Amino acid sequence: MQSYYESTVTRSDGRPSAYAPLTGRRSVNVCIIGGGLAGLSTALGLAERGVTDVAVLEAEEVGFGASGRNGGFVFGGYSLDCADLLKTLGPARARELYTLTTDAVDLMRKRIRRYRIDCDVTDAGVILANWFDEPARLDTQRRLMRDSFGVEWEPMAAAELASQLKTNRYHGGLFERNAFHFHPLKYVLGVASAAANAGVQIHEKSPVVRLQLEGSDFVVHTPHGTLEARHVVMAGGGYARNVYPRVERAVLPIATYVMATEPLGARLKDAMDTRAAVYDTRFAFDYYRPLPDTRILWGGRISVRDRAPEIIARLLRRDLLKVYPQLHDVRIEHAWGGLMSYARHKMPQIGRSTDGIWYAVGFGGHGMAPTTVSGELLAAAISGERPVPDAFAAFGLTPTYGALGLAAAQLTYTAMQTRDALAARRPSNRSTP
Repeated sequence: MQSYYESTVTRSDGRPSAYAPLTGRRSVNVCIIGGGLAGLSTALGLAERGVTDVAVLEAEEVGFGASGRNGGFVFGGYSLDCADLLKTLGPARARELYTLTTDAVDLMRKRIRRYRIDCDVTDAGVILANWFDEPARLDTQRRLMRDSFGVEWEPMAAAELASQLKTNRYHGGLFERNAFHFHPLKYVLGVASAAANAGVQIHEKSPVVRLQLEGSDFVVHTPHGTLEARHVVMAGGGYARNVYPRVERAVLPIATYVMATEPLGARLKDAMDTRAAVYDTRFAFDYYRPLPDTRILWGGRISVRDRAPEIIARLLRRDLLKVYPQLHDVRIEHAWGGLMSYARHKMPQIGRSTDGIWYAVGFGGHGMAPTTVSGELLAAAISGERPVPDAFAAFGLTPTYGALGLAAAQLTYTAMQTRDALAARRPSNRSTP
């Protein structure tokens, strides 16, 4: 079963290959390993700053990994909860890092317009729906965002939310206006096209088989070609293997699942009478959004295992029907999974290692805006405009311990699922804001 995104794009403008594999040997200023959003945003950011002697190496096709398979949400924040970000960094640095993500949301809008990227943008905000009958959860979150981050999330009473989401599962919500959702693969392909048109060299089917330092430069080997580069950027996400262990050991490749229903036509409003995207207040939350062709795209769950599409469809359909039982007879036409890179500390890892390799990994959970942030920060640093903010040093390349780390992640996820299930069964604990 093909992903909805792949089924709705035409790669290469009908040509046999948009970006030919690397062949021969040549020199560049910057070699970027990974043709997802992190790598391509870095490349485009460099090109916009006048640095075009750049090559991007992609083992598969542009957007093959998490960048082209995710839920398509674009909003502020990181996978690490904002309260934990504040606790770790303090008010000034936490707000600095959060603001980078809201600036990235605006930058993505500007690039969509500037480069005329047709990516099914729905600029209608995002709803955080309260799964628990505890209004204090929303009030605490709203005050935190307003007082510590300068962001106003608008409260939605239960009746207002129920008029838009036709379910009895939620107990009010918060509306984040400065957010949108879109077709992530079309966007990534558009960023690649913009970078290529600016002079960046992109090579698909060019996996890196060896990376070595020779003098002051790096030598990057692929099966049929070699690049000499002054700078190397590791941006392979959850798919990088046996290229640069220091980065690869610092991320957990976690599988996430997404599906898309058949087109619902007028029935869409029986479940969703809103153009906004939605996620809920559980640790193991559902996230979903209406598509322009009246489908519902639905994502959720994480696992250390990739699963077959039919299993993903069955699991996510069960989740869909817990919220919208009125869709019991709706067919699932697409289901897919993919690997996203997570760090133990749940923050992106953006910076430069002691041996000179730049890196941008660890975007799982809140990916599109933070990934765009990484591209801007690395492009600015490599071009000499400004260094990567010191605050990211607090979230370095922390080892994840391979199989042990994956097992711990699965246990944590299962424990949090249990906690949320128990909390949902508790009697209402209402408090007056």
